[in-house]
Amino acid sequence: MRHSFRRLALLFAALVVQGAAAEEILIAAASNFAAPMTELVQRFEQDTGHEVELAFGSSGRFYAQISNGAPFQVFFSADQDKPAQLEADGLAVPGTRFTYALGSLVLWTADSARAVVGPESLTSVDYRRLALANPRLAPYGQAAVQVLEALDLDTATRAKWVQGENIAQTFQFVSTGNAELGFVAMSQVAEDGRISSGSGWIVPQDLHSPIRQDVVLLQNAAGCRACRDFLAFARGAQARAIITSYGYRLE
Repeated sequence: MRHSFRRLALLFAALVVQGAAAEEILIAAASNFAAPMTELVQRFEQDTGHEVELAFGSSGRFYAQISNGAPFQVFFSADQDKPAQLEADGLAVPGTRFTYALGSLVLWTADSARAVVGPESLTSVDYRRLALANPRLAPYGQAAVQVLEALDLDTATRAKWVQGENIAQTFQFVSTGNAELGFVAMSQVAEDGRISSGSGWIVPQDLHSPIRQDVVLLQNAAGCRACRDFLAFARGAQARAIITSYGYRLE
């Protein structure tokens, strides 16, 4: 009986310590990474007891907010430049930045009756609007403009452009039919690495600069153990399997 009470006491003490060690994390993440990030957080919370609050939006908008004192602790950007600049500005912890995913761009339509098999779909006369993310704010928008320039179609299509503030809004334009075509992230339309709805052309990587997506720990969370645990988790085998299942590539 005495041993049973002792085991119960030790178990209770362990639970108290675990509860006391649980932390809350505030993460800013690029819109293109919303689906895999949500799954990553679910797994992490189940495994650790920590709680994660997520905010999704354009990388450019998050960069401006962090520069102006927004209390985010970890920043998953859609590019390398903004985390690197935050590091240079003294707003991110040196040595914590790494590439968590390599993005892919898709020219996509939600209309499965419209076959999108290549760049020739951009020269068709039977569409009125071409959606892309704002290239000033969103790396996927920058990549889309690079593709159009590489194909010498930027001038020919410019009158049809409708720009979303981020890739989530861009996807919404196309998925609702407000734009017949759009450049979206493969993660938004892929399942197990294949386009799962509508019709799309996976843009060759040589038509735009690599979409290298970096994460960094922000300076106001330098002492956050849970934040560092999440970054370690994001580099692990379980997280990498989740990320690639959404159509991303890894280094």
